[in-house]
This record gives sequence, C-alpha cells and structure tokens, in this order.
Amino acid sequence: MKKERLKLKRFPLLIAILVFIPLFTLGLLFNTTTTEEPREPDFINDEVIETTLPVINDSVKPINPYIGSNVKVGKTYYDYQAEEKAQLNSIIMHDNTYIQNSGIDYIDDKEFDVVAILNGTVVTVKEDELVGKTIEIKHEDETISTYQSLSEVNIKKGDVVTQGQVIGKSGTNELDKDLGNHLHFEIYQKGKSINPDNYLNKEINIEKEN
Repeated sequence: MKKERLKLKRFPLLIAILVFIPLFTLGLLFNTTTTEEPREPDFINDEVIETTLPVINDSVKPINPYIGSNVKVGKTYYDYQAEEKAQLNSIIMHDNTYIQNSGIDYIDDKEFDVVAILNGTVVTVKEDELVGKTIEIKHEDETISTYQSLSEVNIKKGDVVTQGQVIGKSGTNELDKDLGNHLHFEIYQKGKSINPDNYLNKEINIEKEN
C-alpha cells in the first residue's frame, strides 16, 4: 500500500515535467527567431548597388526651327524615293551645278527668329562664304541640328540651349541666293542627313540615367 501511494504522489510531478520541457524549448526557438537580425541577400554587394542606375525614358517632341506665322517651305529635302515633281523642288542650282538639297529651306520676305528645336549643346558656330553664318547643336539623342544662312547669331560654342530658345535670325547666302531671306535647316543622325519632316513635331524617346 505504501508503494502505490508513493507512485501516485510522484505522478503529477512527472506530468508537469513532461509538459514544461516542450513549452520551454518552443519558447527558446521563438525568441531566437524573432530577435535574429535580418540578413541581406548574399548576391547583392556594394559594387552592384553603386554601378546600377535606373534608366528613365523621356518623351520629347522637336519643334520647328523658326518663329513666324508667314514662314513657309522654299525648298524641300531631296528624297530618292519621292516623285519627280517633289525632287525638282529639292534641287539647288549653283555655279552651273545641280546640288541635291540635304535639308529644308524656310523662307519669308521679312527676317524671322531662328530657334533650337530641342535642348542641346552648341558644338559649332562659324561663318562660311557659301552658306553664311552656321550653328550646329548636339541634342541628347545624339542628333545634330544645323542652322545655316543666318544674318545674326546669339550664342557661342559650348553654350547649353533650351528648346525654343532664339539662337539667331534668318538671312541670305551665296549658295541659295535666289531664295532671298531664308533659313537652311539640316538634321544629322549618326553622321547621315535625314529628312527633317520625319523628325520635327514627332515624339521621340530619350534614355537618361537618373
């Protein structure tokens, strides 16, 4: 009888120990999990963070290179695929030589303001005996816009210009003497001339690193 009583007295203590140990173990695991500091992924390092820059696509629209409601096209760009009638209006006659027009000539009886078609940096300002005062501007999409036959120039090489900024005034030159007062305008991409009509007033995307 004494042995049975002894066993009964120890039985509740045994149950308490069996319940306490698992609970204590779970408590330790939970505490370790919640207090452990978060770790950064091993594949990201300082070099990756410093060299990776977000790229933003900006959409812009080049404007006409002049200000004036009466300005019109005097000679068009020579297009090899255009109809013969259109090609005839894009031929320049100088010194008994026919020259294919590599730009567009804008004319007006009165002198008019010439403006930058986009933001850019002035890379050339010069005066040529044949084509007159000339400005070249490099834009963010690596396009070069050229403005010739100017009577005045308001900027210098190295200047940063904004779209619509007045950079000079129309004038005359020896090459297109018969056009009178005008602006000869050209666009170059990767060193090749393109038809300004395919570029002006069209939305283009420029990638920038932020």
